[in-house]
Amino acid sequence: MAKQRHRTGQGNQVRIIGGEHRGRRLEFPDSPGLRPTADRTRETLFNWLQMQLPGARCLDLFAGSGALGFEAASRGAGQVTLLEQDSRVAAQLEANRALLGMASVAVRQADAIKWLDQPPEPFDIIFLDPPFADHLLTDCCRKLDQGGWLGLDPRIYLEWDLHGPTPELPPRWVNLKEKKAGQVAYALYTR
Repeated sequence: MAKQRHRTGQGNQVRIIGGEHRGRRLEFPDSPGLRPTADRTRETLFNWLQMQLPGARCLDLFAGSGALGFEAASRGAGQVTLLEQDSRVAAQLEANRALLGMASVAVRQADAIKWLDQPPEPFDIIFLDPPFADHLLTDCCRKLDQGGWLGLDPRIYLEWDLHGPTPELPPRWVNLKEKKAGQVAYALYTR
């Protein structure tokens, strides 16, 4: 199964699989569309990113459990911004950030599409794993490409439902890697 939730008596948990905080488990609340990226998929992604990650500025536009952003910070990213619309989920992200003592991580409660309309700051690595039912990838990719959010040699990670629409990507984006796991397709792009 590509996506999974780890249930304990205390709720949903996700495990950091590499870096400084390897093995730490973080809780997250239930929320519609929240699907943490599976351990195996994350391991593949961070193997792809290992050369770009140290010191990188990362943006997780649909942070959810924080699995991707916290993993990036644990593995040496210089700055990580976690964006989450749901106030309960954002509050748990902030609690997890404090628990881990990650000063390099910033949590912002905001709607990703509206947030991308503000004046940009470029990022080196961007994670795009929105709730599948919302079909937000095409709009997000367009805004990232046209809005000045991408650094000089960016890496953009996308995850989508194999049975849903394939996102329409800006013409300058180049597919570096792509895989499938269960019902999920995931890929890494640059511009």
